[in-house]
Amino acid sequence: MPPHLCLLGDANSPHTRRWATEMRARGWRVSLVTARPEPLDGVEQRILPPVRRQADWLLRAGAARRHVRALAPDIVHAHYLTSYGYLAARCGRHPLVMTAWGSDLLVTPRRSPWMRWLTGWILRRADLVTGDSASLVEAARQYRPRAPVHEIHWGVDRARFAPVPWEDKDGLQIVSLRAWEPNYHISTLIDACALLRQRLPGAPLTLHLLGGGSLEPALRARVQERGLAQCVAFHGRLDDAGMAAVLARCKISVSVPESDATSVAMLESMACGLAVVASDLAANRQWIAPDLLVPAGDAHALAGVLQQLAEDDARMRGIGTRNAERIALDGDRKAQMDQVDRLYRQLLK
Repeated sequence: MPPHLCLLGDANSPHTRRWATEMRARGWRVSLVTARPEPLDGVEQRILPPVRRQADWLLRAGAARRHVRALAPDIVHAHYLTSYGYLAARCGRHPLVMTAWGSDLLVTPRRSPWMRWLTGWILRRADLVTGDSASLVEAARQYRPRAPVHEIHWGVDRARFAPVPWEDKDGLQIVSLRAWEPNYHISTLIDACALLRQRLPGAPLTLHLLGGGSLEPALRARVQERGLAQCVAFHGRLDDAGMAAVLARCKISVSVPESDATSVAMLESMACGLAVVASDLAANRQWIAPDLLVPAGDAHALAGVLQQLAEDDARMRGIGTRNAERIALDGDRKAQMDQVDRLYRQLLK
């Protein structure tokens, strides 16, 4: 009988789906308890009642406990501390693994003393804690969990996300893979591209926006207001193959959220040999040179860095080459998931 891993997380999240697929490939039976279901091959799903507001998570503990008890897994692993992590902690089944995603540890606990207390309570019930950046690991350790805390990156599928010849890239094509939600400052990127177009009026500029989200109407209106309708492409949500196809055409990737852990989108851009410009966050400083980091929400600073890159194609190309080399060394998904598999099996000994 293969060991049984029960994940608690969103079935419609690409991160959860990739994790489940990777563990199945390593011989695990995988089940999933979720409030946001979506079909996933080979994974048995137990569906919780819908969650429409944060307080609803407190009301889902009984249902989660019944599902986990019925599944009787060897390991429970919750993704996102202040939602599924809370449910997993209330289930009381061990070994219990918790993975922090970013805002659940860096933002949500700051909203109130009660949320900070609850976050610590959740972490102290884990047998293993993971986070995908050094800053996230350090933040988890501040709560003094009883379990070890490991830095595990989501990693990149380097067979799919790989560089293409620089000569095949036409013009100045810029891409954002981040969701169209307030945290990710897509409007800042649009404003920066408008400034860039003013400064370099002859540049063949194209901005590709992937990701989708609730701000789509406002972003489309902003593009019109800035006179960028002919050079901005709204792609929405794409699968990995679609993302890789767009990345292959681009030279620069921009990721400027207000708060974040290590962004998989950023790592995928690096793996494809793009120059990456990012917001000046602790997690990004692990991967991106200081002169390519900008304050979140600062369109003028972002435009300045984009202009410097646009005016020096050789520098852009060199940054992209080094980025791809860095991912080959430190960001390979297979290596990261192999480490997770080893940690799981150690918990079962």
